[in-house]
Amino acid sequence: MNRFFVEAGREFISLLPAVPAILWAISFHEFCHGWVALRCGDPTARDAGRLTLNPMAHFDLWGALCMFLFHFGWARPVPIDPYNFRRPRRDLFLVSVAGVAGNILTAVAVGLAIRGLIRFFPAALFGNYGLQQVLIAFVTINLNFAVFNLIPVPPLDGSKLLALVLPRTARPAFEWLDRYSLPVLLALIYLGVVGRLMSPAVRWGLRLILG
Repeated sequence: MNRFFVEAGREFISLLPAVPAILWAISFHEFCHGWVALRCGDPTARDAGRLTLNPMAHFDLWGALCMFLFHFGWARPVPIDPYNFRRPRRDLFLVSVAGVAGNILTAVAVGLAIRGLIRFFPAALFGNYGLQQVLIAFVTINLNFAVFNLIPVPPLDGSKLLALVLPRTARPAFEWLDRYSLPVLLALIYLGVVGRLMSPAVRWGLRLILG
């Protein structure tokens, strides 16, 4: 029993550097959705108090647990009303990709910071193990979050992009998937399908960003 608690404690401590990255990833992702929606003419997210970087405004229990356990997950989607968009099809596309773009931008910015520290201030980085872990977590978690959200299963952003190009004949199947999206998504994660789909893209992104 004591060994169990020791191992659990070590696992919890190993997750601590990921906490700031997870909170930022979900908050900035949803903020970007709301911000782009507002620029496209839809104030729904702003009026609902979701145009904020406060992670509690975007918290989703299952998505947060998946972020801690698997380093990919989801937040509570910001509300949007496509009827407010000036150009609905274009604006829905822009809003759908905004969150993913925000996570990729974060990963690239932190990756450039790591490269800069290695080149100009190596002692500051290599002499501080905690800083290394936090910075690497920002890159890996935001990159995982971006790739994961492109999977075309509701409520992920990839499903909204897929809906824009689906033929009418495929919509009944897509609506069924929407009704049972959470158990389908959790099953795909549990069976390792999501991880296998994401791994090549994440590895390529990490090589590109970190070298």
